Formats: sequence, structure tokens, C-alpha cells
Amino acid sequence: MERNQLKAAITATGRYFPDREVSNAYFYEDLGLDTSEDWIVSRTGIQTRRLADVSKGETCSFMATRAAEACLRDAGLEAGDLDAIVVATVTPDQPLPSVACFTQAALGAQGFAFDLVAACSGFVYGLDVCAAMVESGRAKRVMFIGADHMSSILDFNDRNTCILFGDAAGAVLIEQVPDDHPGTIHPSILRADGKGAKHLQIPAGGGRLPIDAGVLAERMNKVKQEGRVVFRHAVSSIVKVVQQYFAEQELTVDDIDLFIPHQANRRIIEAAADKLRVPREKTVITIDRFANTTAASIPTALDLAREEGRVMKGDRLLFATFGAGFTWGAQTVTWGL
Repeated sequence: MERNQLKAAITATGRYFPDREVSNAYFYEDLGLDTSEDWIVSRTGIQTRRLADVSKGETCSFMATRAAEACLRDAGLEAGDLDAIVVATVTPDQPLPSVACFTQAALGAQGFAFDLVAACSGFVYGLDVCAAMVESGRAKRVMFIGADHMSSILDFNDRNTCILFGDAAGAVLIEQVPDDHPGTIHPSILRADGKGAKHLQIPAGGGRLPIDAGVLAERMNKVKQEGRVVFRHAVSSIVKVVQQYFAEQELTVDDIDLFIPHQANRRIIEAAADKLRVPREKTVITIDRFANTTAASIPTALDLAREEGRVMKGDRLLFATFGAGFTWGAQTVTWGL
């Protein structure tokens, strides 16, 4: 059932990828990990990724700012036109203040700013939160950014995790639009199951297990993942939530013009698309070029799809995701540009 409130739509997009491109060879040639090109590509679909260079100032907030600037250029607006900035991330520059506050200062914006943590589900969770703010009238223009500096939380001795991720930021502008505007953000279905936390986590670095010499020695402040468990849950959860979404919104796969899933793993994307009967030509895949950029994967894929001419006015776009928590969800938007 659609919300009987003001109407919200995505009216601009932007992205930022670091310049540093890292091929799979880096892991088995430079780092000496027990892996290979065939092993990585066959299991993940990843051929290359971008990694931030902190020595050049490429932090999470830096990437978020660059993506937001690109989004503002796309919209033809200034930072002062924003009412709020929201950033979905699990890799802040520092524990506090928020990435959103650093981004606000860098942009020269005003209004309120905060971060949202839902890991790889951050974009779908945050899109719903930001749309609700606009629909309620509490904000007219919200800059929503998915940004993650994943290389800052990876153990580069662990071949099962460090090969999977890249760094990036993607931004969308969410605005209040008139009723006759062709674009809209439709309701979402969001889900979580905290019993899955142990399968994908950073065990240390918070109040439960503060950083000390033992934590650093064991690299407990880095991402730990049980890959097979996550894979199984990701495919089944995405398929079930999309099927439920279709039922609630009275849609079929034929109503979807483009499927933009979270870019976790090519096998996950293709398995879910096959079960949902989404054709390959309607599925956006960017993981081969940029790896898993966590909260940035969907907004950067959306911006790339626009640039490639794959998104047209009136198209119904399907977003679906799965991440740590466990968290997952599905949402559609009708494109109005």
C-alpha cells in the first residue's frame, strides 16, 4: 500500500571511485596469498577493484564528499540547497563525529546530518529512511550517500575476505516532487535477523572488546566472514524478500525494467536473478570492475547504469540487498529523469 503523504523521488545521482585500480594479481603476486586469478574470478566474478589512498586524503568522508558534489552538479544545485545529509557506512573516518558531519563541512552545507549503519543493506535501508523524511515534510531535499572505505577494515592476510571488497561512494538526491512528477520512491520491505551477526562481523573495536595488543595481533578489528553461510542466506533471503515485495505491490518480474542488486558476489547475483526469472539483460552487474563496495554498491551501479543509457524515464527499478546483521531488503523506484 502506497504512503498517503507528500511524494519523494530520486532527482540526481553521483559517484566516486578512487584512482588506484588493483587487479587480482596483487593478492597472489604482491601479497603472496594462496589464491589465483581463476580462484577469485570463478568464486566471486571480481576482476579488479579500486582501493583508496589515505596518504592522498581518500577517506570515507572524502569519497562521500566527491560523490555528493557530482550529485549536486547533476541536479544543478548548490550545497546550501540541502536540508539534510545522510551517509550509510560501516567505515567512518573516526568513531565520532559522523561521516555525514565531515561531509557537510566539506561541502559547505547546512541542515542536519547523521550516519546510518546497516552494512551492505545500508543503501536500501537509508533510501527508505530519507524518503520517509521527505514524504513527512521534515525535509525537502536530502543528500543520501552510501560510502565505504572497506580497505581500512580488511585483513590482507585473509584471502577469504580481502579479495572481495573495494572502496567507493555513491550519492542520490531525494527531493519532494509534485504529484504529476513521473518519478517516485515506492515502499520498501526491510528485514533483519540478529542471530546471523556471528557469521559476518568485526568482533573487536567497540565497547565489548576494545582495541588492545591482543586484538591487533589476532586482527579481531578486521572483517570476519563465514562465506558459505553468508552465501546461502544471501541468495534465499533476497529471493524471498523480492517475491514478498512483488506480492504486496501486485507486481511481476515483467514490471521490472532494471534489477540493480547489491554487488556482493556475481554468483549470488546470478543465482538470485535466475530464481526470480530476471533476464541477464535486465540485471546490472558492476562487481567485475569494482568488487563489493558495501553501502556504495547500489548507488554507484545506478549512476553507472544511467551513464550507460540503461535507465529511462518511467522505468521501474528494483533494488535488493543482503548484509551483515543479518540485514536485507527490497525496494523499487520509478525513474523520473
